[in-house]
Amino acid sequence: MSELVIWENPIPTGLKDPVLVVALEGWIEAGYAAATAMGTLKHQIRTQRLLRFETDELLDQRARRPTMRLVNGVNTELTWPRLQLRHGRDSAGQDLLVLTGPEPDMRWNAFIRALMEIVEQLDVRLCVGFGAFPAAAPHTRPVSISSTATTQSLADEVGYLEATMDIPGGVQAAIERAFAEVGRPAVGLWARVPHYAGAMPFPAAAAALLDALARVTGLVIDTVEIRNAGTQANAQIDQLVRNNPEHMEMVRRLEEQIGAEGLMRPGRFGMAGGDLGDLPSGDELAAELEKFLREQ
Repeated sequence: MSELVIWENPIPTGLKDPVLVVALEGWIEAGYAAATAMGTLKHQIRTQRLLRFETDELLDQRARRPTMRLVNGVNTELTWPRLQLRHGRDSAGQDLLVLTGPEPDMRWNAFIRALMEIVEQLDVRLCVGFGAFPAAAPHTRPVSISSTATTQSLADEVGYLEATMDIPGGVQAAIERAFAEVGRPAVGLWARVPHYAGAMPFPAAAAALLDALARVTGLVIDTVEIRNAGTQANAQIDQLVRNNPEHMEMVRRLEEQIGAEGLMRPGRFGMAGGDLGDLPSGDELAAELEKFLREQ
């Protein structure tokens, strides 16, 4: 076993065909969708830590500093960033593994090798990653999900951008490739968050990620609470949009663009859906949203 892995609990009895869900901090995270989805998942499904990775070997501590608890001038505790693998079971008894924590700053290849040893040992049947990116999409329409996948059938099941692109990848992309190389399926779920809401919590995107996770894995996940939060957040955006004719026009044009290109349908997404073109940048609306949240 790799020197990067520190086991803290034995492998659960009866572990069978677990799904691995990955949401690491430090990569594209519009609307805090991946973190919210993972937080909701861990709240619903009780998990226990199986192991942690040696972060001294993987993280730049100056970039990811520990949190100091200061009580009346006394340094009482340091909480260090943790990169960990946890196990739980949903209400139907299906096994779930969650990999959470900061994305490694270094030694990616060694980290991937260590993770894949664990994947083989635990016989993971599918890896699902969470992510979200800002897109030319209105908050008044359902959040669509696009994919990065190891097979065309998985991409077809979720939906994808119809294009050939060379883009920067996170460690999640490296995990997907490692799964592909050993013949195991992996898929990244990417929520398309309205570009003007990317800097604020956007729960509707988290709900869309969880619904997609349930669809591709069969896990039992209740999204009622997070959907209600999304409805409330959208109502706040509606309130601000109504006060500015330019914002209303921007949302109207985004709705027309979505309708014309059929971006809400499962399957392939045209690349124009990610191109803002001559649409307003949404910076002014985003600033008003942030101000509104601070006042609240």
